Amino acid sequence: MYLHVSEEGCVILLRFKAAMFVLLLIGSLSLGCIGSVAVVGPMIAHGANVEHANGRILAIGPQKDFVLKTPAGVSLRFQCRVLCRASLGHLERHLREYASTDVYYIPGTNGSLIAVDVD
Repeated sequence: MYLHVSEEGCVILLRFKAAMFVLLLIGSLSLGCIGSVAVVGPMIAHGANVEHANGRILAIGPQKDFVLKTPAGVSLRFQCRVLCRASLGHLERHLREYASTDVYYIPGTNGSLIAVDVD
């Protein structure tokens, strides 16, 4: 017993396959672009020698300097001075809300960490 598919049915099936292929192609290209921007973006925005740390802000002060505790339990003290693109209000909001904080920084002299951007 053979199943007979009309010519019109074949055309619809081929169009559906083509549409699915295009959607998967666009989706995979989009994910690839988003991933590459996430990896390369901070280096472009802040420079190649900038490092990244993530955690929660424990304390702020003096001025905009702050202490960040990483998920590994390490406390890092950052200087947020001239180069820092973060407002005191933004840092205080992260402290109040126990928000996850990303810090882009430059290692300074004598083991100091100079924050460039805080988000």
